Amino acid sequence: MEFVNLTRYLGIASNCYWLRVGGKNIILDAGSDPKLDGLGSTPNLASIPQGIVDAIIVTHAHQDHVGSLPVLTRREPQCAVFMTEGTAAIADIMLHNSVNVMTRQREELKLMEYPLYTHRGVDLCQQAWVRCRLRERRNLAGELSDNDNDVTFEFYHAGHILGSVGVLIRHAGKSFFYTGDVNFENQTIMKGAEFPEEGVDYLLMETTRGDSPTPVGFSRANEEERFSKAVCEAIAGGGTVTLPVFALGKTQEVLALLWQMRLRGEIGNIPIYIGGLSVKVTTVYDAMAATSVRNYPELQLLQEMAPYVLSGREIQSVQPRKRAIYALSSGMMTEHTLSNIFARKILGDPSQHLFFVGYSDPASPSARIRQAASGTEIVLDKDHPPIPLLCDVREFSFSAHTNRENLRNYATLLRPSKIVLVHGDRPALDWFQLSLFRELPDAEVIIPEPGRSYSLG
Repeated sequence: MEFVNLTRYLGIASNCYWLRVGGKNIILDAGSDPKLDGLGSTPNLASIPQGIVDAIIVTHAHQDHVGSLPVLTRREPQCAVFMTEGTAAIADIMLHNSVNVMTRQREELKLMEYPLYTHRGVDLCQQAWVRCRLRERRNLAGELSDNDNDVTFEFYHAGHILGSVGVLIRHAGKSFFYTGDVNFENQTIMKGAEFPEEGVDYLLMETTRGDSPTPVGFSRANEEERFSKAVCEAIAGGGTVTLPVFALGKTQEVLALLWQMRLRGEIGNIPIYIGGLSVKVTTVYDAMAATSVRNYPELQLLQEMAPYVLSGREIQSVQPRKRAIYALSSGMMTEHTLSNIFARKILGDPSQHLFFVGYSDPASPSARIRQAASGTEIVLDKDHPPIPLLCDVREFSFSAHTNRENLRNYATLLRPSKIVLVHGDRPALDWFQLSLFRELPDAEVIIPEPGRSYSLG
């Protein structure tokens, strides 16, 4: 069994991994890097000899795991792409949205290679998609199989977003488990991961929160209470609450939190605004409420919360409404997104409230705000002048990734002979490597350099 990291650098990037097992070639995920543009945002697919891929497995539909899938399937049209029903439904939305974004950026950034694929390309890509249920062991032809001479895979609920999975690959008495992005704790909507607990030989593991120790006494229940209190105080004071969120995952979790607050009579029927992409994704969450692994299977978010929808055109002219909540993407507040444009209207106003509820890349506009002192001049968009940071800024921890202690404990439970660490910034990777060296002194813990082949056994 051999492993190659196809990302272009260590970190949270265009996640894509090549596994050679039993004479077969499997690609795990095919993401695009949200921090880079053009072909540089894609994985290093050129290192794979064209035409040799036997199967592609997609763990979930976030852009950094699925954004380059049409590029890969155009290059490897002979193989099936395996994913869950939820991932397929959301990936359809996210990939078509990517075409729209790249088409716009072709002019904005003068990137003539954009779009890297078209709407028709996304439709053609989908012809190879095979939708699989959880806990079904299949061979690479997509057939149910418990034959250990076959190379087989099996999906396990990962608790990250709708449709997300970890994948167990087995052949000839050896096993390889890839966590994908995982959360072992219950979120408001998503239930925690249900991963295998029997030992595996090799583990490929995300490390997103490796540089973030869990504070003493932290609990999600306490964090939800703190969030509810802050929102209620802001609304009671006649203020506006702005929540930069990802359209996929975080928007739905925030809507569910606000639904709980409304049930308790804490916020009443105050207006809530979200973006158009968030509506499309939430429609899938609602459609699959009764069939996915989640809390509140009868909850229909759009029906219960009736959010107003802000388009890219409307965001330019809309003014913050008092006693309202704006849950706008992107969570990173990337230039030209709804949250970035709207933030220009609130950042310099002391009566406004800006609440962060998720991860910020250190180089993102959202991180610049979170790290800044009050009064600091903030550049949200290079084409606009800086704005003094005068609004109320607060942070809340509602991560869709499990904490580092739980992930370390899971690796210790499995006791693999080799552990490959991915999907984390360098400090996160280093913490996990050192921690696992201590917990599992007989295991080899690898931080895989991009492009290098590692023999697992």
